[in-house]
Amino acid sequence: MLKQPFGSMTKFFTRERFGRPQFLAALLLLIFLFQCAFLSSRASRFPNADPSENRILGGLQLWQGRVGHASYEPAQDGLNPAADELNISRRDPYRSPMYYLIAAAPFAVWPGTIPAVSPLWSFLSRAPFIGFGILLAGSVWYVARRLYGNAGGYIALALYCFAPGLIRSSAVWFAEPETGAAWGAFGAVFTAIAVAHTLYAPREVVLWNWRRILLLGLSLALAIGSQFSLVVLLPIVLLLMLYVAPTRQLAASVIWLAACLIAAVLLFAAYGFHPGSFAEGMRHAHFFGLLPRSFTMGAAYVRLFAELGQLCPALWMAIPAALIVFIAWRRTRYFGNIAPLILGIFFLLLGMATPHYPGLGFRLISLPFLFLFIAGIAADLLETAHRQLVLACLWGLLGAYGFWSVMELIRSSTT
Repeated sequence: MLKQPFGSMTKFFTRERFGRPQFLAALLLLIFLFQCAFLSSRASRFPNADPSENRILGGLQLWQGRVGHASYEPAQDGLNPAADELNISRRDPYRSPMYYLIAAAPFAVWPGTIPAVSPLWSFLSRAPFIGFGILLAGSVWYVARRLYGNAGGYIALALYCFAPGLIRSSAVWFAEPETGAAWGAFGAVFTAIAVAHTLYAPREVVLWNWRRILLLGLSLALAIGSQFSLVVLLPIVLLLMLYVAPTRQLAASVIWLAACLIAAVLLFAAYGFHPGSFAEGMRHAHFFGLLPRSFTMGAAYVRLFAELGQLCPALWMAIPAALIVFIAWRRTRYFGNIAPLILGIFFLLLGMATPHYPGLGFRLISLPFLFLFIAGIAADLLETAHRQLVLACLWGLLGAYGFWSVMELIRSSTT
């Protein structure tokens, strides 16, 4: 009787679950965490590193129930903290209260008052978004490894862990924290695909998939709650499910509706289950702020190219090379490569059409999908007779990219 639990644990800690690939992935995740922690430790020297620390105060007011209409954020002048605490003067049209509740969660749990200039404040104010950044990195590695094997997983994760844009957003270093929205969007897309794949299993579909349905609803709630404009995920998720399971479209639609209902309940909960607050928040929400004329302006494309390089310099070389292979080699044109490419381009175009917020959020959200596309093309090339040449190119690109990113990180935090 006493041997059964230990036997179960032995089966759980197997080489398939915790082997060399997992160890190397964990090492890359630790490097990413170290870079985020390094920036966070320098925050006290740069008071303006976090451009919106008042969101913590607004979130605490929400946790304490002192704000009736739960889609407000504190005044941003910062001249009178006491007045800011009592005078909530600006409604956030781009995010739900969920964003502020998550940001302030560590302070709601931590007992006592923490000075805003202390290292502990700096760490706690960034902890949720660093956590989202790590979770998104783990999700990218997991999906890439399932789609393209270990090599694809390593390539996608290496591109992610040294991306300056993702490090800055996770560490809230002169950037808005968008990792929660990015993780929600990425999770919603690939959870939907996973759910649709299981519809062909000979079991009771809806009840058997309740965990994935719940996860899909949580992902949608996190994405839309962090950025209202990500409501565009709803039709995307439905289309993906219908495409993957064309003979089970009714079941896919039912699962989609159930996930949407879960997401709606969670968003309603963020408003304190107050119908009036929820209705008012939705009435003032800006779901879309598209400027179609951006597509006719040459400067917009130049700006997009420049910002993409700032978010991840390796994309300047990796994306053109991957696109050339994708166009020239028919073998690479399958769903596992096409879907990330289309979604990455789609979010880039949305970011281009919204030059201000939430445009930067869209561009950041596009990165994990672009990393998957590059990893998929590279994994296909590694299976050819030119494997050694491809390996040399990958080691050169990723090595130079990682070294440059670390040096730039050190330089930016000391100047």
